[in-house]
Amino acid sequence: MDLKKVGIVIGREYSTRVQKKSFILITLLTPLLMGLLIVLPVLITLWGGNENQTVRIIDHSGFVAPYFENSSHVTYETAQEGETMDAIRAAFDELGIYAAVEISEADKAGNVKVDTYSKEPLNMDIKSAIRRYVGKAVEDNKLSKYDLGNLDEIMADVKTDIEVNAMTLTGDGEAKKDSVEIYMVLAYLMSFLIYMFIFLFGGMVMRSVIDEKSSRVVEVIVSSVKSTELMMGKIIGVALVALTQFVIWVALTLAIVVGVSTFVMPKLAEDAGVAQAVQMAATTGVHPDTIDAIAEAAAAQAEESDSQWILDTINQVKGLPWAYMLGCFLIYFLLGYLLYASMFAAVGAAVDNEADTSQLQLPITIPLILGLFIMLHTFEHPSSQLSFWASIIPFTSPMVMLARIPFGVVPFWQLALSIGLLIITFIGIAYLSAKIYKAGILMYGKKSTWKDLWKWMKQKN
Repeated sequence: MDLKKVGIVIGREYSTRVQKKSFILITLLTPLLMGLLIVLPVLITLWGGNENQTVRIIDHSGFVAPYFENSSHVTYETAQEGETMDAIRAAFDELGIYAAVEISEADKAGNVKVDTYSKEPLNMDIKSAIRRYVGKAVEDNKLSKYDLGNLDEIMADVKTDIEVNAMTLTGDGEAKKDSVEIYMVLAYLMSFLIYMFIFLFGGMVMRSVIDEKSSRVVEVIVSSVKSTELMMGKIIGVALVALTQFVIWVALTLAIVVGVSTFVMPKLAEDAGVAQAVQMAATTGVHPDTIDAIAEAAAAQAEESDSQWILDTINQVKGLPWAYMLGCFLIYFLLGYLLYASMFAAVGAAVDNEADTSQLQLPITIPLILGLFIMLHTFEHPSSQLSFWASIIPFTSPMVMLARIPFGVVPFWQLALSIGLLIITFIGIAYLSAKIYKAGILMYGKKSTWKDLWKWMKQKN
């Protein structure tokens, strides 16, 4: 194999793709969308649902209505004496209410029936709140029949919030505090990115081979370079495109998230605090002059309750072996991509158009999808036998091993064995794919079958 010619093919593939408008647009828009995906839930929380909604209650039981508590976005008002649900429904628009709730009289068991009426499907938050308030009222009413004194104090004393500190023992016997939730998020992100990138860029190699074959451009190219050199150059060229795109995505996504967090979020949080204080003043009758004091008190209370949790989370995230995890990600991404891209290239060479690839693609996509499903199991059982073997077998190891690594349960020998088998398997698959590529790239007009591919793989060079 002439490495100089392979380098020329790599340069051609790389420069051709990075100069396309579609590459530039996707490279710039994807981190913007990913950054928005991270920041948007917070923005929705701060900006969404600011419209105050009124819910009118008709309480035939006589004990449920007092349990409804107004919030910053919902006001519960009790219907006037003698007001019926039929009258409320008839004047729904004139009353300007969001929903009406009718609570029946309590039956012999102390239970009540609740009916709600609204012009649109009832908001899930309001529905949950109604269920919670009515449930608490019914429970208290039932308990009151047992004539237990100081019931609220007893229930408050009995209710206990247990904090579980998860400590992991290190190799030298030391204990460190861990958060399995952080590990699960990292494991999912890394594994899913590997799965997505292999599918995305492997398919890109296959489509590139099909386009060159269908346009007969490949006939001119193979007159100057060997088919195997063309295949390897194409695979490595697309790999460099993928790495370039990945690095830009990471840098821009971090810049967007950090920028929004630094310059926008404090102002939004401040505005949200003032807005909530205004809502509190409107719904509870507090004088507007005390809004600042209310906002400061709420911030102090939130800081007192959440600061330690936030501090612990930040310390755990900062203490993660980021260089090690990023290195493993790049190794498994490159090796996993090279393994599957060589198979995608062989499929592309064996067909005349993309419509004929579905049958030949099936054995390639099944291990990828299987690895994705095993990855979901690995989140909860990173040391199980299934997780272990799936992280060693080359066709599933890129996804499953990356789901195990954040948990710190992978010894060096397992990592080395997995990477070694992945390299060996890539070399073997690339050798067989090159045979298929060489035989199929110049064949036209015949739909290739698995029998044809097997015959090509057995041919001597």
